[in-house]
Amino acid sequence: MDARAWTTGDGPKSLFDAAAGWLRERRVLLPGASRLARLVGTVREAANNRLWDTLYGLLSTGQQAVLDSLLSVPPGARVSELDRLRRGPVRISGPQMKWALERAQEIAAFGMGEVDVSAIPPRRLAELSRYGIDGKASLLRRHGDSRRLATLLATAVYLTSRAVDDALDLLEVLIATKLLARAERETAKEKLKTLPRVERASAKLAAAFQIVFDSTSEQVDTDTGEISPPEVETLEAMWERIEQVVPRHELAAAIAALFDLTPPLDSDADEAWRIQLVTRFSTVRPFLKLLVTVVDFDATPEGLPVLKALKSLPDLMGRKKVGPAEIDTGLLTGSWRRLVLSAPHLEPGTVDWKAYAFCVLEQLHRMLCRREVFAKNSSKWGDPRAKLLDGEAWEQAKPSVLASLGLPAWAGEHLAARAALLDGTYREVAARVPANSQIEFDDDGRLHFAPLEPEPEPASLRQLREAVDAMLPRVDLPEALLEVFSWTGADQAFTSVTGGEARLKDLHVTIAALLVAHSCNVGYTPVIGAADALKYGRLSHVDQTYLRLATYRAANATLIDCQASIPLAQAWGGGLVASVDGMRFVVPVPSVYARPNPKYFGRRGGATWLNMINDQAAGLGGKVVAGTPRDSLYVLDVLYDRDGGKRPEMIFTDTASYSDIVFGLLTLAGFAYAPQLADLPDQKMWRIDRTADYGAFQDAARGRVDLARIERHWEDILRIIGSIHTGAVRAYDVIRMLSRDGRPTPLGDAIAHYGRISKTLHILRLADEPGYRRQIKSQANLQEGRHSLARKIFHGRSGQLYHRYQDGMEDQIGALGLVLNALVLFNTRYMDAAVNQLRADGFDVRDEDVARLSPFVRHHINMLGRYSFHLPDLSGGMRPLRDKDAIDEE
Repeated sequence: MDARAWTTGDGPKSLFDAAAGWLRERRVLLPGASRLARLVGTVREAANNRLWDTLYGLLSTGQQAVLDSLLSVPPGARVSELDRLRRGPVRISGPQMKWALERAQEIAAFGMGEVDVSAIPPRRLAELSRYGIDGKASLLRRHGDSRRLATLLATAVYLTSRAVDDALDLLEVLIATKLLARAERETAKEKLKTLPRVERASAKLAAAFQIVFDSTSEQVDTDTGEISPPEVETLEAMWERIEQVVPRHELAAAIAALFDLTPPLDSDADEAWRIQLVTRFSTVRPFLKLLVTVVDFDATPEGLPVLKALKSLPDLMGRKKVGPAEIDTGLLTGSWRRLVLSAPHLEPGTVDWKAYAFCVLEQLHRMLCRREVFAKNSSKWGDPRAKLLDGEAWEQAKPSVLASLGLPAWAGEHLAARAALLDGTYREVAARVPANSQIEFDDDGRLHFAPLEPEPEPASLRQLREAVDAMLPRVDLPEALLEVFSWTGADQAFTSVTGGEARLKDLHVTIAALLVAHSCNVGYTPVIGAADALKYGRLSHVDQTYLRLATYRAANATLIDCQASIPLAQAWGGGLVASVDGMRFVVPVPSVYARPNPKYFGRRGGATWLNMINDQAAGLGGKVVAGTPRDSLYVLDVLYDRDGGKRPEMIFTDTASYSDIVFGLLTLAGFAYAPQLADLPDQKMWRIDRTADYGAFQDAARGRVDLARIERHWEDILRIIGSIHTGAVRAYDVIRMLSRDGRPTPLGDAIAHYGRISKTLHILRLADEPGYRRQIKSQANLQEGRHSLARKIFHGRSGQLYHRYQDGMEDQIGALGLVLNALVLFNTRYMDAAVNQLRADGFDVRDEDVARLSPFVRHHINMLGRYSFHLPDLSGGMRPLRDKDAIDEE
């Protein structure tokens, strides 16, 4: 228990349950509950004191003074230095970028990043820093020396890397949206403006040259087909004919206009917007020197030339003449070479250093995203290769990782078995093609599926659904939350960030009110009441002290386990099938963590909640990401970072989550991956044996999996998946690392080849089993139903997220996810009771109908207008069911 308290910082309930479980496993006589609770409290207090004392002991007297100064309010200021520094950038602009780098520089100057805190468990350090980030400076001042300074040290260590993360996040979005994308948009607008002039000039030239071609081409008699030589005219005669159509001065003006409005013949498609980009140098001028100074960049061999060029930019800025020998001309690809070396305004022997700076920044952006250039003093933008298990650490972890994933150390037999499985499946499915009316092949051998017919709804299902819905009790949203708390004790997961164990009176009521305020997006005002638990001061204190992503996740784990124990949920599935999909939110306030996408967000930015739901309708976790990136970059991280529940075995996603590399990584990680393939006819199927005859699939199976390539990289493949499996590195970083500009690296290509075996098996199963296709569709519908309920709950302020920082977004979406799971649990338990009551009453209840009931009904739960926090005395723990035949007057 002491080890768990030291490494995890779990709350008293979690430690109590773990201690009781440990004693039962060893068949030790259990002490009284109060005695064990006191022991848990003593152990937690000792672990917290040890944490504070250890961190306090790392500080010199000078460092203590520096940290204490963060709590002071400078003359003329309204907030403390800590309050000022913990606020990151919000606007996407050059001046804000300069401010973000200055903030990172100021925090780094404290020197707390040099303090060795490796002896502290990362989770404890993160929790302590979270308290420092969210807590009020006035509250921190009241703590004793060891606790106060330990908290400030953890916060300063966190801010040292977080400030660099914030600056690079801003740099990435600034280059992508405000520079590159804006230059392309403005160039496109300019082209539209000049299009009428180009069309008129082109029409005149076309008319003139048509006369030239007619005069110099062979003549064909349309009646006889006889070919006669061209009627060669004198130049003067030809001009006379041309000027009858287009006057000479108009033709000269048209030629001049086209030279002015169209790019040179040797130009490329990017030159126009790059010219526009160079005019925006004032945006990057303020921060270029700081960028090189503040961020401790490093690079792989491929990214090293770009990094060297970046570091040389400050010496070139502002100079009147820069020669070609002072820049790296090897970086000048495409139209950059013309713009940098031979722009019309340049003097002989000079280059356009502004254009060169943008050439370097464009490539820096690409290299940063691929982590070919990385920041050593950043956690998010650091080198993922350095985090991979290697050397002795990999050798120690390797046996347990391979055993856990069921992978061999040597690839030979494993790949032979996969090859035999693919070959056998091809032959079995091909043999059943003549009897399969669900598929057909076009003239090019491409596979097509017949549309799935809607599954019919029998009268018995409609009657059961109506009866169950009518029996559900009518409640307000807060009452449902309080009732779920009474069943599960999920409110006990909300522990104080300060580490204190005292529980406020009616804390569960305050937590329910805050969950309503955040999940409904309505703020405090609608839930404020006369009771002490509902007063503004109490709500604000509990919000800052008890509600955070870690406590949402702990409470969610309790709800997921409770959902899995209900017979009705077990009728829906075993909890081993899950799907991952995204829900979009408009972010109308300036934010670095919101990205544009006109399709989903109109003229504003937005964010995506990528979340996972199992076949028992329980949300297992999620992740908030900026904009609408491809789900495939994050799906593995969502799977490994679950809040709770069983580890899914089969994963369904939409097409956006698909790639061959993701197929390979998910298969290696032990998941059966089943994405929807919207563009199925264009999907290449893969074989291993070139000579095998696969019947109807012979033309479709036009790709060949290279087993030798997989085997050559097998050790590195194992190290990659082992590092992801143990949490040493994020899958997102690995996937970005395995591809370059849309093309996989040699290691990425080997993983993709491994994934193509699973991809082909998946397509063959789709072709052979209509029930498999329907299962994927049903799970997708289940997730859509959850998102629909989420929209209904998150109704305030037009359903838009008003948070500038990612932490705030994650906290609010965490509250929404928890309320979703609570309502699903509330519905499932009452629907299960209703089904049992109907069976007892002799109602025709069929198992196949029960499996199609939805827990996302909401007509009986009030989410608008009034919020009652009164929980009646429930004998048996539940409300009575309503009479299904009673007239609904509401």
